[in-house]
Amino acid sequence: MTTRITELFSIDHPVIQGGMVWVSGWKLASAVSNAGALGLIGAGSMKIDLLREHLQKTKSATSKPFGVNIPLLRGDIDELINVILDEQVKIIFTSAGHPGRHIEKFKKAGCTVIHVIANVKQALKAEEVGCDAIVAEGFEAGGHNGLDEITTLALIPQVVDAVKIPVAAAGGIADGRGMLAAFALGAEGVQIGTRFAATVESSAHEIYKQKIVDARDSDTIITYHNILPVRAVKNPFMEQVQKEEIKKGMTRERMMELHAKGRERKGIYEGNWEEGEMEMGQSSGLVHDIIPAGDVVQRMMQEFEEAKRKILHTRP
Repeated sequence: MTTRITELFSIDHPVIQGGMVWVSGWKLASAVSNAGALGLIGAGSMKIDLLREHLQKTKSATSKPFGVNIPLLRGDIDELINVILDEQVKIIFTSAGHPGRHIEKFKKAGCTVIHVIANVKQALKAEEVGCDAIVAEGFEAGGHNGLDEITTLALIPQVVDAVKIPVAAAGGIADGRGMLAAFALGAEGVQIGTRFAATVESSAHEIYKQKIVDARDSDTIITYHNILPVRAVKNPFMEQVQKEEIKKGMTRERMMELHAKGRERKGIYEGNWEEGEMEMGQSSGLVHDIIPAGDVVQRMMQEFEEAKRKILHTRP
């Protein structure tokens, strides 16, 4: 299937693996790329030397295109960028910040830049500063979400109508049916996080992977609503945060106190059910097994074609 997304990245399938923290290391990124989709290294949980190691190992494990996701609010963002450019990675996904500050540096190095957005205003700004594509992420997604709480179904067509650059859809998509729905809304690719988190090559803890498989439709919650919305599975820690938020409100200082104590690492990487933050999207209710990442890509494309044939067959 050829779209502007597949042409932009020189990939076979319009599927992008989300760059989730503590999940998206070299094993997952290279496996996804080897399957004909686009693998991403999640730099958000990596120090400089570790990022360089993962980039080098990915280059050794695949000859296919791959990219890296970097949160722009990192205090060491300039050092991260220097490592990425030094390793000659040409596909850059940016999030959690304004891409305009760094776009000239990326473009000078010949990079393709894609920015993750949560509303139309952000999409227009990303296009204005020169981003090559955007990922429009709905509120169903796991991890950090937009303050406007716009769902994927409402967000994608509004963003597609507003910009001329290619749009990939994210949030709540875990199978080929969701991918077909995103295409019907005007997206030209999909970015998948939670489904790839529950794969053999994911660097996450096995307990976290199993919690994704065990999750049902209503098992995730949003906390830190007024400051930094985070979606994760209901567990003792997240329920504690929710209760405090409801009863007392949540100051920024208290939010940072709770969230900044390595909660993502505890939950996702260490599998700490009691005290960790196990970020996952509402699509976790669609994930029923832990399989190789390449099988996820193959299955998704098969499901997409089956869903498309079903619609065409039943159309009056």
